[in-house]
Amino acid sequence: MALSANHEPVLSRRGFCLCCITAAGFAATGGWLTPATAYAKARGIVDLIRDEAAKTKIKVHKLRGNVSILEGSGGNIAVLTGRDGKVFIDAGITASRPRILEAANSLSRDPITHVINTHWHFDHADGNAWLNAEGAEITAHESTSKHLMSAQRVDDWDFTFTPSALAAVPTDTFDTDKTLKLSGSTIQLKYYGPAHTDCDISVNFSEADILHVGDTYWNGIYPFIDYSTGGSIGGMIKATEANLAAATQRTIVIPGHGAPVSNREDLSSYRDMLVTIRDNVAKLKSQGRSIDEAIAAKPTAAFDAKWGQFVITPEFFVRLVYKGV
Repeated sequence: MALSANHEPVLSRRGFCLCCITAAGFAATGGWLTPATAYAKARGIVDLIRDEAAKTKIKVHKLRGNVSILEGSGGNIAVLTGRDGKVFIDAGITASRPRILEAANSLSRDPITHVINTHWHFDHADGNAWLNAEGAEITAHESTSKHLMSAQRVDDWDFTFTPSALAAVPTDTFDTDKTLKLSGSTIQLKYYGPAHTDCDISVNFSEADILHVGDTYWNGIYPFIDYSTGGSIGGMIKATEANLAAATQRTIVIPGHGAPVSNREDLSSYRDMLVTIRDNVAKLKSQGRSIDEAIAAKPTAAFDAKWGQFVITPEFFVRLVYKGV
């Protein structure tokens, strides 16, 4: 979701949907709504995202160590295949179910036995219930379960999520870290502390050296930070430092959104962007500038050409950073 400088929703042909995050993906579908059409539908951004998920093609990116990425339903979904069945990292959006199943079955016909949520947001956990119905156990940080079990208001989306069905709530939860041994892979789960939300975890496929970092990293685009459920710019930077410490030059890094295959060098550029903009906005705020005056000063200008062309506009990102400095 993008907001204007007046904090009002702005829906554009390229920018209103989190489902397919690359510009090429939008161009290929040819089916995005114009702003006029979107407003005419008089529906919220969450409903619009779900509508797009119902028709967006799922793209498969095969990596290594029997790990692949399914792109096109909410956040980037990693899938591990092997003798213990398929393991999903994140569940996408329920409306994508038939296309997710088709894509996953192209990797193997084994059952889906496990789902790991990187955090509670609907574009990563909406599919939990149907995946559980397929036989998958759901693993997540304990706060993800708490959020899914109760109503959750996300102010910047102007949306209140109702409690999830019990089938969608993770039953295998942990506090700080957890290790799973599945299909010949050691899967290390680690809690960041509050970052994008208050329940973000990383997922490391040790043998394959593949690190899924959820929404602590948005590749090539400004990230959303959910202050409603404990996120902050400082937490995002701290999580990114932890990701850099965990990654080597060989590590494949999977972001929550953006181009789904990334690396340590790209992650380092993302960290530098976050730190510089945080410092720029903090300086303006310390000078007594109002939020609108901070936006007018364009503290993101040096990064907008690369990072500011998508869902989170430069103006909206300044608002998010301003809250946390």
